[in-house]
Amino acid sequence: MHAYRTHTCGELRADHVGDTVRLSGWVHRKRDHGGLLFIDLRDHYGITQCVIEPDNEIFSAVEAVRAESVITVTGPVVARSDETVNTDLPTGHVEVRIQEWTLQSSADELPLPVFGDQEYPEETRLKYRFLDLRRDRLHQNIVLRSQVISSIRRRMTDAGFMEFQTPILTASSPEGARDFLVPSRLHPGKFYALPQAPQQFKQLIMVAGFDKYFQIAPCFRDEDARADRSPGEFYQLDLEMSYVTQEDVFQTMEPVLHGLFEEFAADRKVSPAPFPRIPYAEAMAKYGSDKPDLRNPIEMCDVSETFRGSGFKIFANMLEKDVSAQVWAIPAPTGGSRAFCDRMNSWAQSEGQPGLGYIFFREGEGAGPVAKNIGEERTIALRDQLGLKDGDAVFFVAGTPKSFAPFAGSARIRIGEELDLCEKDTFRFCWIVDFPMFEYNETDKKIDFSHNPFSMPQGGMEALETKDPLDILAYQYDIVCNGVELSSGAIRNHLPDIMLKAFEIAGYEAGTVEEEFRGMLNAFRYGAPPHGGFAPGVDRIVMLLAGEENLREVTMFPMNQQAEDLMMNAPSTVPNHALREVHLRLALPEEPKGQAGN
Repeated sequence: MHAYRTHTCGELRADHVGDTVRLSGWVHRKRDHGGLLFIDLRDHYGITQCVIEPDNEIFSAVEAVRAESVITVTGPVVARSDETVNTDLPTGHVEVRIQEWTLQSSADELPLPVFGDQEYPEETRLKYRFLDLRRDRLHQNIVLRSQVISSIRRRMTDAGFMEFQTPILTASSPEGARDFLVPSRLHPGKFYALPQAPQQFKQLIMVAGFDKYFQIAPCFRDEDARADRSPGEFYQLDLEMSYVTQEDVFQTMEPVLHGLFEEFAADRKVSPAPFPRIPYAEAMAKYGSDKPDLRNPIEMCDVSETFRGSGFKIFANMLEKDVSAQVWAIPAPTGGSRAFCDRMNSWAQSEGQPGLGYIFFREGEGAGPVAKNIGEERTIALRDQLGLKDGDAVFFVAGTPKSFAPFAGSARIRIGEELDLCEKDTFRFCWIVDFPMFEYNETDKKIDFSHNPFSMPQGGMEALETKDPLDILAYQYDIVCNGVELSSGAIRNHLPDIMLKAFEIAGYEAGTVEEEFRGMLNAFRYGAPPHGGFAPGVDRIVMLLAGEENLREVTMFPMNQQAEDLMMNAPSTVPNHALREVHLRLALPEEPKGQAGN
């Protein structure tokens, strides 16, 4: 018999009754029922109930063992009586009678109980992550992550992609976040950067003649944590394709994403391909966001003309004084009560807004101060324009769309949730397309790239030379699922003269571009195919499939909100000799006066 196990703790069934088996695992929990001691023994594969009688000579030793100790038990498999069968466990029709046992490793008193699903502080969970990972929900999430990555690899290979690895130590690249820098020992005063993404390398793979590339790529960004963004590092399905248009990328990847989600969706629905293509400007106007959640049926609408010259002077005066001002309507089907409208108005004020104007409809007419001020004719026209009826309501936001769109988008989400309008148990995908190539940086008072600087502008060189930069669109796109941006992507700018011109508009001198992107520009001068790709986030995909709202729940060893690894005590100080080897001296910030020694 094997020293540790003949079967796993998730393997035994009724047809094993009568066999003598050996199991090893963790003591999940103990129960004393009328003198009999029951131990739920757990390993990676499941749980088996084990039982020992008081007259067994090893009973007192087994009884004393602590939860989460690792033990090995040997004994016969017996059938449970009908009234004690546990249908919640695959092994629930049998149990093991303990005849022999070995304590492999005893556990100290636990800082974090593994049994149950209680919530514990983040600091405790991350410091004792090895215990946290034993808990069933988190353990299953990590198993799901492994299965998702395996499925991605299989699907990408079946679609004709080849997996290659790109360098981890590389040069800095303007991906929109701070780099993690690595000092060079051999080149004093110079630094490598950990890749924010394999952007330049994957384009160079296309220039090198490989037609379809992918990898499950680690990416490193020194940025603050959010629920859908891990501090420090994350993983993405990075891919690139040669000789493709934007539509080619969509048609290639939609079956991969749809199939992946369908495989792990359980009873949830997945929107079929082709996924909707929504221009950026339309997404902002209808949803107030470039990552709309299409499970919410509410679509906003510009109703400026309804209020222009109306008796509702707040909006009318705003429209008259500012040509860029607009009034947007946010329909609220079934929200036609003063109580709900007042509740939404209070919520808006809690968000730092002056409030939310509204009209609610009853007995064939509109009610509320807005309806009273614009009059019956405009109110009825508004109702008909929005397709509303008795029992419905509509809310209004006004001003410059760029400034109020985020709040309007939040209000749309809030209304949909409060009124229970959103689809459940569904994954809704869409592509957001036609992003602006450039945007105006109000802080620096200059033109900046709005998305990916390596994207091909729509219209090519002619657009760069003849159009207002803020009117130029790019072949850039995002894939969004249930309001979560899974990826940004683009058809790449593979022509050096167009790239230099685009960077010139963004304020980069040609020499700077040549220096910072020397490798890629040189490669493009030796024959580069048109190419494009994108990189869906693996962490976010698993988060959606697991039904979690925080990436921490699908990441094996995450950092905390301050980008600290509490389990391994990183970041940490290093001895002076290690700093000298990489030619560094520390220039630490001064402590505030009165803080020294605290």
